[in-house]
Amino acid sequence: MGVITLFVIVAAYFGAGYYRSSVQKEVKPSTPPTANSASLVREDSPTLGPADAKVTLVEFYDPECESCASFSLVVKKLLKDYDGKLRLVARYMPLHPNSMPAASFIEAAREQGKYWEAQELLFAKQPEWGEKHGAPIDAPKPNINALFDKYAKELGLDMNKAGQAIMENRYVPKIERDKKDGQALGVRRTPTFFVNGRELARFSESDLRALIEEEMKK
Repeated sequence: MGVITLFVIVAAYFGAGYYRSSVQKEVKPSTPPTANSASLVREDSPTLGPADAKVTLVEFYDPECESCASFSLVVKKLLKDYDGKLRLVARYMPLHPNSMPAASFIEAAREQGKYWEAQELLFAKQPEWGEKHGAPIDAPKPNINALFDKYAKELGLDMNKAGQAIMENRYVPKIERDKKDGQALGVRRTPTFFVNGRELARFSESDLRALIEEEMKK
């Protein structure tokens, strides 16, 4: 069983209901309050870095978000710069038309030990499968089903195993839970970052690094 038909089912079911602008601007307080830790990190949340790291960086992201894709290079740099002192926790916040099938694809890869490889691949290939922000309504739609099938083969995934999991909607509850957690925390755009529970007030590399430095000094 391949994954093409199954991604059609997932995409059709969720469709445009998950579309929302990922670049909505909001006024944030200068000193962000500490978020509820129970909603920030779940036991099954993907992580990079030691569990006892001085600082935990939680990112709510959307695989189809262009800003998430470009800023992922910054996140990698931060993990390298603070090696052993920073832990990254990844959470989903699906806000675009193809977000749900994309997140399901990543989870299917995770089940086969290739979560981060799948995330990186979808970010790199985003211009192929993602709907571009501000694109005309009548712009040609990408055939994400064929593309995701190709990506699964590129990653060397077991197609039968991945397809069966997606057909069972195995990952949908987790993705929807992540979204609800994000909404409870006030997440309205992607990417949104929390540093030891403190929400990043202004989205920039310098501000994120400064907040991390503050927590490192505590």
